[in-house]
Amino acid sequence: MKYFRQRVQLEKINGLINLIVISQRILLPHFKVSSPYQPSGDQPEAIEVLSGSIMQGNRYQTLLGVTGSGKTYTMAKIIEKTAKPTLIMTHNKTLAAQLYSEFKGFFPDNHVEYFISYYDYYQPEAYLPRQDLFIEKDSSVNQELERLRLSTTASLLSHDDVIVIASVSANYGLGSPDEYRNVVQKLCQGESYSQKELLLRLVDMGYKRNDAFFDRGDFRVSGDVIDIYPAYSEEEAIRIEFFGDEIEALYSFNSLTGEKGEHRKTVTVYSANQFIVSKEKLALAVKSIEEELHERLAWYHRENRLIEHQRLKQRTEFDLEMLEATGMCKGIENYSRHLTGKKPGETPYSLLDYFEAMHEDYLVIVDESHVSLPQFRGMYAGDRSRKEVLVDYGFRLPSALDNRPLMFDEYIRKSPHFLFVSATPAELELDLSSVIAQQVVRPTGLLDPQIEIIDSTYQVEDLHDRMKKVISRNERVLVTVLTKKMAEELATYYNDLGLKAKYMHSDLDAIERNQLIRSLRLGEFDILIGINLLREGLDLPEVSLVAILDADKEGFLRSERSLIQTAGRAARHIHGHVLMYAKKITRSMQAALDTTAARRAKQIAYNTLHGIIPRSTYRELDANLKAEDNGELYAKSSKLEKMPKAERQQFIKELRAKMLAASKKLEFEEAARLRDEIAKIKTL
Repeated sequence: MKYFRQRVQLEKINGLINLIVISQRILLPHFKVSSPYQPSGDQPEAIEVLSGSIMQGNRYQTLLGVTGSGKTYTMAKIIEKTAKPTLIMTHNKTLAAQLYSEFKGFFPDNHVEYFISYYDYYQPEAYLPRQDLFIEKDSSVNQELERLRLSTTASLLSHDDVIVIASVSANYGLGSPDEYRNVVQKLCQGESYSQKELLLRLVDMGYKRNDAFFDRGDFRVSGDVIDIYPAYSEEEAIRIEFFGDEIEALYSFNSLTGEKGEHRKTVTVYSANQFIVSKEKLALAVKSIEEELHERLAWYHRENRLIEHQRLKQRTEFDLEMLEATGMCKGIENYSRHLTGKKPGETPYSLLDYFEAMHEDYLVIVDESHVSLPQFRGMYAGDRSRKEVLVDYGFRLPSALDNRPLMFDEYIRKSPHFLFVSATPAELELDLSSVIAQQVVRPTGLLDPQIEIIDSTYQVEDLHDRMKKVISRNERVLVTVLTKKMAEELATYYNDLGLKAKYMHSDLDAIERNQLIRSLRLGEFDILIGINLLREGLDLPEVSLVAILDADKEGFLRSERSLIQTAGRAARHIHGHVLMYAKKITRSMQAALDTTAARRAKQIAYNTLHGIIPRSTYRELDANLKAEDNGELYAKSSKLEKMPKAERQQFIKELRAKMLAASKKLEFEEAARLRDEIAKIKTL
């Protein structure tokens, strides 16, 4: 009997433990990867090791993954396994757009959001003392990107299963997440609301009444019906039907067609912008700005700097009048410290604070960390140097310095978990990381290219003979040199010998560079000669030979990391081969040789074990390389100086329309090229 009672108690305890485990699983966000593929190669081990490290509570870990090894898929599986809300950051908009597309495919049932700068064009305000020239802030806001940013913050405060793809914009100042969370309106069917108070509340939240043209961030009223178009919604608007003061019906509808959607029991409407401030806090902010202005004006008076005194007084008082009248002013971000209630020098709010507001435990993945982290590090210094001049000469109050990106130390200690992802991680990532997982086996079976060291005495002539054999197989060649002059002269030399070569360096604008890459892939020429531009970001499956001239000139362009990245440009072709021309083997060259040899040996062993026959990769000419559009633009741009002024203006309108269309499709590289072309035409 005693044994029976003990067994019953044990079963109750086990049942309680199981209930606790199940409840914890229910509380965890649920992420599910949708993909026809299963982890292979080094992926299973990398996923297990990195996920385990994160779940053990380690802050830093690194995924060292070569090109073509499926790093993005590994990242997705780690998110699925750790079940943590995740912020994925990278250093440019083009890579962010690519990642957003991929993760939307991996996680169709979760909330995948996109957070980058909402400007198509941005020129920050600046002052050049030597020329006594003040440059006004000039920008063009992309409404679709603004909607996606608002959708991000709304999702973070509403859902647990959130994945955000972001650029460096995530490190810049935002409004307070607590204030944003508090300025919401919850609507429930069957409950009573004063219609007048509801409309005033919407105005306080940044919405505008517009009965004629219904757009995002607007509301309209028709009798007892109120329509709200949330600023973060793509097409779906909310209709509220009242009977007296009681909500009789609550449902969504298509803002364009008016088609009725699903009925709702409850709806939560978030603010129309991320810098929303309540009336009480706005009044406190205005008072605080006035106090700082008084102190600064007194300082200018003591220093007998009357021009700066008058300039600051006039500009700030105008901004204060606008804030009191409308709640907004031009350059409101410069007063962010007062609006958020932060102290001087205190860390400003950023997107990471929105993660912290709802998710104490979350993950930050830094893609291409060897490039992204140095860029994050340099953001603060560049921003501060520009603003210090503005503050010193009376264009801004000293508090404008607190409207800044995160300092690197603030950023790197912000999240409880970081995962650095790179083919060539820097010492910083490696030193910080508790765990480093290598993913060097490609499921496709492709090997790292063989590297051959050749004496550089007759490097130009030797390369000529080798390139002819490659070109005869209808394959392409990349050549890296150390100077622009060398690139130009080498291209001329090979053209004189009957080969088809072109050079690419920073003096060429974006459209011309894009046209060159496309022409190379199409076979209009066979040899592309460049400097540092050939290291990262070029996906050219047709290239089978990479030649590195003067490989023994140790430095940034010939460092271990640069050599490995450059050699990787030939890693997508089965005949991939790298020539390093040198008089001696430097430390960086030897490291690149050892790394490549180890990766080849591991890949060969994997291919033998699984019976894999390597094949070259193939990629269609993507949407960012549009033949007809860019070809036409390139042809027109070559005749700009002879083009009549009226025709140039019309051409600018065409380019601007194409730029906005490309930006809306998240083709930011294309939009940047068109923006550069517009700027070039305007100089004429």
